[in-house]
Amino acid sequence: MTSPLLEIRGLSVEYRRRRTVSLAVDDVSLDVSPGEAVGVVGESGSGKTTITRAILGLTAIRSGEVLFDGHDVTSLDFAGRRRLYRQAQLVFQDPYSSLNPSRTIGRTLAEPLRAYGERDAGLVRTRVREMLERVQLPDGTADRYPRELSGGQRQRVAIARALMLSPRLVILDEPLSALDLSAQAQVLNLLRELQAIAGLSYLFISHDLEVVRYLCDRVVVMYAGRVMETGPAGQVSGQSAHPYTHMLHQASPSPDPRSQRRRHATTAAPPLRDPARHQAGGERCNYAPRCPFAISRCWTERPVRRADEGQGEVACHRFPQWRDEIRLAADAAGPPWAPPSPRADLEADLEAVVLEPGHRDGIEGALHGEDR
Repeated sequence: MTSPLLEIRGLSVEYRRRRTVSLAVDDVSLDVSPGEAVGVVGESGSGKTTITRAILGLTAIRSGEVLFDGHDVTSLDFAGRRRLYRQAQLVFQDPYSSLNPSRTIGRTLAEPLRAYGERDAGLVRTRVREMLERVQLPDGTADRYPRELSGGQRQRVAIARALMLSPRLVILDEPLSALDLSAQAQVLNLLRELQAIAGLSYLFISHDLEVVRYLCDRVVVMYAGRVMETGPAGQVSGQSAHPYTHMLHQASPSPDPRSQRRRHATTAAPPLRDPARHQAGGERCNYAPRCPFAISRCWTERPVRRADEGQGEVACHRFPQWRDEIRLAADAAGPPWAPPSPRADLEADLEAVVLEPGHRDGIEGALHGEDR
């Protein structure tokens, strides 16, 4: 098997503010293989961005290891950091604030090359032109400023800047959150094409399971600094092993209000009232205060990650029993709603409209005619 390009083992990061200490990342382990895309999913505050900052040395870690290509990067000096940044690049969440508004796009893209010692102006211009073409932007974009571009174009520029040094790993921190749906689709397709062409590895940070399912091979689900579930993207998105992942699915909007009501009806029973809820201190599951399936054990014992039914792992005391409760709730909610066919809608509308006999015959003939 190929050795992982990025390995994170038992990573913990804490933030101190005056006398308050908060554990932002708690014993997180994950890896990214060469040419693989791994998604990290969770709500705001789950520790996703803190992991990326720890990888790049922007945040001090309390314990654990971060290995890049087999080398520990947590204690690198300045020269070591420079070598790391050439191999691992970051695409920020907001494409506008990450670009210098007083510099043209050409100067922005040329900056990484010049920072690493490239002095041949002709070679730099050629590289900028090639990279703009690769991210599907016209050559004239090099003479424009960030304010003259759309959100999707600015994000393409940010991706192009990250690729200027031909890195092996690209970390994408919520790269789609500032874009509309059409621009999101374009950037996602671009990322897949670039990965196929250059063999890139991605660590993709997001809160959207559907987006991660489209782009990534594996998914890591985080909540309150801990890993709740890991596994192949299709498995995690299609058959959740942890109640929190199921909740993320339930939170996804549905275009039909009746389907949305049924989805909410299958979130199972209200939380259990347990004396252990009021006990201070001790190890517990971080998701227990919000989990509708929590029992006393969830409040007194921290779950360890164990293999689930597929190729992933889950940190849940009640797996797979909580799924049975979901099925019972779904049965009580009745069969799933199916939208009527367009023909049925038209026939129902026709019955409700008063028309002249000749007009009615003509409409009915059009409805029931061949190839209509």
